[in-house]
Amino acid sequence: MAEFANQAPSQPLRYSWLITMNAKYLFGKDIPVDHVDWGRMGWISRPADTQAKNITQILVLLEGGFSHNFHYHPRQEEVIYVLDGEIEQWLETEKRTLKKGDAAFIGPGVVHGSFNTATKTAQLIAVLSPSVTDGGYEMVDVANEAPWNALRK
Repeated sequence: MAEFANQAPSQPLRYSWLITMNAKYLFGKDIPVDHVDWGRMGWISRPADTQAKNITQILVLLEGGFSHNFHYHPRQEEVIYVLDGEIEQWLETEKRTLKKGDAAFIGPGVVHGSFNTATKTAQLIAVLSPSVTDGGYEMVDVANEAPWNALRK
């Protein structure tokens, strides 16, 4: 039986990397969920819950007919991945339809918005990095500012 210098010879091997690293299991029933006006956000990873410093991951349920309107993240990159459904995704003034299996990369400061024009709830994974604030991300809403307030009219 392998041993470490700080363990008594009769103790079984302990994997110190499991003991010293920051690690946590998250089961579906335990993932914190925020209800927002456009759907739900399931916080898979954010500093307040996992002490993550470099990654914030959110399961986003974007209800049919609703949107996460134009906004940007000043200090974070973001990847949006479509698990199910379909969204109209805007990156600055360019839009594309994203379907299951599609993704978008968004750099810091890039204005973007996700719009569910269908009746079915779209399921997305949003990953932002690095984590900022205890909530994991910061957002600046620009939906009521030009040119963003006129793009979808």
